Amino acid sequence: MTDLPISLKANPRLDQWVSFDTDGVVTLRTGKVEIGQGAVTAIAAIAAKELGIDLDHIRMTPADTAVSPDEGYTSGSFSVEHSGSAMRWACALVRTLFEEQARAVLGDGELVVRSGVFMRAARNEGVSYWQLAAKVDLDRSCAELPPPNQYGGSIDHDRLRRLDLDAKLHGAAFIQDMTLPGMLYGRVLRPAHPHDRLQSFDRASVAALPGVVDVVTDGSFMGVVARRDDQALNAIRTADKSAEWTRERALPAITDPDAWMEGLTAQSTTFIADETAVPDDVQRHEARYSRPYLAHASIGPSCAVAQWEDGALTVWSHTQGVHPLRRTLARALRISPENVRVIHAQGSGCYGHNGADDVALDAALLARNRNAPVMCLWSRADELSWSPFGAPMRIALGGAIDDTGSIVEWTHEVWSPSHNSRPGSGGDGVNLLAAWSLEEPHPSALLNDVPRPYGGGDRNAVPLYRLGKRSVTRHLMPQGPLRSSAMRSLGAHGNVFAIESFMDELAAVAQVDPVEFRLRHLDDPRAIAVIKAAAERAGWDPAEPGGEGIGRGIAFSRYKNVGAYYAAVAFVEITETVRLRRVVGAVDAGEVIHRNGLLNQVEGGVVQAASWALKEKIGWTDDGFAVRSWADYPILNFSETPEIDTVIVEPPSQAALGAGECAAGPIAGAIGNAIAHALGVRVRDLPLTAERIEQAINASVN
Repeated sequence: MTDLPISLKANPRLDQWVSFDTDGVVTLRTGKVEIGQGAVTAIAAIAAKELGIDLDHIRMTPADTAVSPDEGYTSGSFSVEHSGSAMRWACALVRTLFEEQARAVLGDGELVVRSGVFMRAARNEGVSYWQLAAKVDLDRSCAELPPPNQYGGSIDHDRLRRLDLDAKLHGAAFIQDMTLPGMLYGRVLRPAHPHDRLQSFDRASVAALPGVVDVVTDGSFMGVVARRDDQALNAIRTADKSAEWTRERALPAITDPDAWMEGLTAQSTTFIADETAVPDDVQRHEARYSRPYLAHASIGPSCAVAQWEDGALTVWSHTQGVHPLRRTLARALRISPENVRVIHAQGSGCYGHNGADDVALDAALLARNRNAPVMCLWSRADELSWSPFGAPMRIALGGAIDDTGSIVEWTHEVWSPSHNSRPGSGGDGVNLLAAWSLEEPHPSALLNDVPRPYGGGDRNAVPLYRLGKRSVTRHLMPQGPLRSSAMRSLGAHGNVFAIESFMDELAAVAQVDPVEFRLRHLDDPRAIAVIKAAAERAGWDPAEPGGEGIGRGIAFSRYKNVGAYYAAVAFVEITETVRLRRVVGAVDAGEVIHRNGLLNQVEGGVVQAASWALKEKIGWTDDGFAVRSWADYPILNFSETPEIDTVIVEPPSQAALGAGECAAGPIAGAIGNAIAHALGVRVRDLPLTAERIEQAINASVN
């Protein structure tokens, strides 16, 4: 049987991916969604190259459960790797089938395809895909056909124009910009504490407000529908003033950033336990690192539009998985999945499982009794408090150095709650916020994490380095004080920060330059190449002493150990605050499909990872969520964005690898190492704030 790409194996019919329209357009359908990463443009460019047509003749259909292949979630930097390879294969097969028909028209001999027209060399005649479309049956399985010849690459990959940018530049790209005939607007009332349940509110006063057409309650779920969004928002504010809440349980008192983990029982798994011998005469070193809860901090608050017609529901959502959301909405609403359709509409600031799926159920509940579409928009406070957060982590590392300066023993233990509670994960529960508040509530899904080899909390817990005797243990915690789920890079961020910080600490024990120390523990030539490329471009000088508040640090990883390679050198200047001045990086993502898109993804990741490393942290108080506005959650400002210089290392004949999340861990590690180089003290708890640096300095003095 043909070994198809993973997405094509799950969706093998050719017409699920490609069709030829009468207006001279090729329509392509992918299950992956555009969330600003440029994936849809890259997939279109791959298809254009394989078909031999111009990009202008391609129409990309937004992911839609009615027509699009089920490719699960758009996550893990898999879009080009999975959907791109499936589309490449499918389009190459389509070209082969059409070429057979073209040969019947044009006769035997070599054919070329130019702008969608099959032509015989040196003859001024040809036949196009569209002229042949009626004679080629695409309602057939790829598994029945022999592997096609593939061309690889993309059309004009250095200068591709992003398909999604025109609408964004003209202010009509996002779901918040949608309008439908007769559309109404909804808002939902939620408390400021995660464990409060609504008991009562002044319903009559809310219903009497101008523009309000419905007040919807179901258990502790409460929302309003109004003719305008401002009227719905005013009604929710009015309801909030009279709302009575019952607190079902308190949040734990905060003493240490991750002290709440002490009282919970973990599911522990040691998945690497080497039996390699360790010499007696070694120098040992141990350290513990942490990262806090992190918010998606989406610029555009979560939004959805829902419409019921004859018992069937259509939802427009910026979810990252239209098919999983469809199945979960059906379960939450206790209707058949065949009666739910989910259509993707772009949102802003999607870095994983934010509030997109939750607000889809909110909209569906608000629209259920209305003969009109209803748009539901979350407030900024909703977005910063009720969206799932990136999971906090604690990482304990231990190492031993022999008399040659080599690592001969390495232990890694990581504690964190799940990094994945997306809809559809963890069994028959419903991981949608409103589903837990209904009169007949649904249970949440079972504790679940992304399984290895990709991993959730243990993602990138196994370094590429040669380490002698290794022991790696994952401690999966129950959900903590706040809800956590998928966020860009999952556990790779905390694990790589810890590993790369610890590599510098061990290099200091061995009295070896950090770059040289890494290179002597690596065998993978691609890993070695990106470290050398970053160090060379950055002008790395092993003799640079650091100190006086000026420092540089290096860090490296291969994302998930199967994705893109990335190394970075960070330069910091520390006065009253930490200023990240410059980042020099080197990335190897295999075959480059869209050069500018690759740089956008990697350098965007640098900026976000720098913000996480230096500023971001979600906490709580006795009264509930501590973060309700931008004032509570500062992120990196435009004026604080570092100079970024990225080298693309492109080895020949290597498959394309996802690169969107490869920078997160190395940037945190490089900044931490640069701070240690600048000041001679190390901060092991993220974010690396001035307050924590001062504490580290005071601890070193005492």
